[in-house]
Amino acid sequence: MLERLKLPPGTRLACQLRPAGDLAVTPLLVPGDMLRAMREATAEIGTERELAIMFCDLRGFTELSEQRLPYDTVFLLNRYFAEMGKAIEAHGGHIDKFIGDGIMAIFGIEGGAYCAAALQAAAAMARRLDTLNDMLRHDLPAPLRIGIGIHCGPVVLGEMGYGRAKGLTAIGDTVNVASRLEEQCKHHQAELVISHAVERHAGLDLHPWPQSEIVLRGTQSTITIRAIKHAAALAEVASNMPISAA
Repeated sequence: MLERLKLPPGTRLACQLRPAGDLAVTPLLVPGDMLRAMREATAEIGTERELAIMFCDLRGFTELSEQRLPYDTVFLLNRYFAEMGKAIEAHGGHIDKFIGDGIMAIFGIEGGAYCAAALQAAAAMARRLDTLNDMLRHDLPAPLRIGIGIHCGPVVLGEMGYGRAKGLTAIGDTVNVASRLEEQCKHHQAELVISHAVERHAGLDLHPWPQSEIVLRGTQSTITIRAIKHAAALAEVASNMPISAA
């Protein structure tokens, strides 16, 4: 911790001292900053955490971009990323990376009810996309559509990469499953596909939407999922999961 904060020689952590007399104390960091620094130090080492992982992808954007000029494509993607990013961050999510027209986000790094937060973010993303489509209705041949997959479980969390491309990310089977669930949106013609683990951890009863068991691509594992046609409709049944105005 002292090395990471680049504190001068002779500095000690208060929790490591047993004073034998009066001392002069100078706070160097407010509690919130210290907690953040501790989490950053832990991230460099790497740790296993129980978190929720979200993958979001634009449907049919490759064909759409082929019909537009390059700067139009960049403008449209940045508008989309901004709206989705605001919804994710408003509900405590960490944007891990942008992958082409896709997004990977992590929920639970700061603690809290990470599965409920991920579902709140999904509902907010759907509403923001509706608003964006309304704003761009004269510029698009068809509304933008998304597919979102959410799974939760153990991941390895840490700072990975090299140079300027180094950042906080998560790896593990939970991440792979979340990505596969996003792919299932096409098959189920739904905006959102979540695992039963997410539903259970969020403490919600989502029986209005169909439940099914699937075998994930590239695995022999069977997983129970819910396919939610319109993610914004979560607000109608999740009375104990308040959806913010984000």
